[in-house]
Amino acid sequence: MVMVPTVRGPVDVTALGTTFMHEHVFVLTADVQQNYADEWDEESRVADAVARLTELRGLGVETIVDPTVVGLGRNIPRIARINQQVDINILVATGVYTYHDVPFFFYHRGPALDPNMPDPMVDLFVRDLTEGIAGTGIKAALLKCAVDHDGMNPGVERVLKAVAAAHRQTGAPIMVHTHPGTKRGLEVAALLGEHGVAPQRVQLAHSGDTTDADHLQQLADMGFLLGMDRFGIDTVLGTPDRVATIVEMCRRGYAGSMVLSHDAACYLDWVDPNILPFGLPNWHYRHIHEAVLPALREQGVTEEQIAAMLVDNPRRYFSAAAA
Repeated sequence: MVMVPTVRGPVDVTALGTTFMHEHVFVLTADVQQNYADEWDEESRVADAVARLTELRGLGVETIVDPTVVGLGRNIPRIARINQQVDINILVATGVYTYHDVPFFFYHRGPALDPNMPDPMVDLFVRDLTEGIAGTGIKAALLKCAVDHDGMNPGVERVLKAVAAAHRQTGAPIMVHTHPGTKRGLEVAALLGEHGVAPQRVQLAHSGDTTDADHLQQLADMGFLLGMDRFGIDTVLGTPDRVATIVEMCRRGYAGSMVLSHDAACYLDWVDPNILPFGLPNWHYRHIHEAVLPALREQGVTEEQIAAMLVDNPRRYFSAAAA
């Protein structure tokens, strides 16, 4: 029996069921929220999240992976409070989300002072994975970092190296936010490979932001798990193109290399909440069930391939991590 840590405690990996591998409950700019955001009301936001996640559970989704880490407003006690009211597995992450510099907290610590000094991020990540986050006892199930279009600059490289070190100590899997339009996954492959991380332990998030199936096949052949995880963000790439890419990858035999999600949230403060429903009307937890799965089926993707992307591949990813 392989157990995976969730917000409500360890769960047998075979019980994860249908899994959305990249969703957020909240994405917040924490210090701005605490000082200036008049639209935030804790009780109403928690109640809204409970309602949205209950609706998602009603669609048959049994598990979500929430990679909200430092830089995205992680608040595990709040997530635990929500999860107490919804019968869904929530797996949380540790790491740092940045496209540029490390947070100022780390500016003058560790290797920033002396390249020979250990990075304090490593011990913090390991503690989150092995002891629990912020005194809650809730353990992270994976590591999260990011490389966007700006590439492998010094701050991003430092975070990835710390994530690799924590992975080597714990065996926890890794999710990397990538920018497939600039083929950042290849840079991730090079750096993590240099630091002892096998591609089979890594999910390349946002791989679905491209229609370049040849590039995705290259990454899949290396062993990476591809996050086709931004359904509903039509301003980046529309749903028909995202569906067509998955259909092509399935035709090529790569259903076993992809996972599905929206990268949505119950509330995201990066966009004016009065604008978001009009600018991205499909960006919500229901879009895959309402539009994407029917379109995949219409274009010849089989139930076995859908089950691979929603059930089998997530289970394999976390089975290897916990073994």
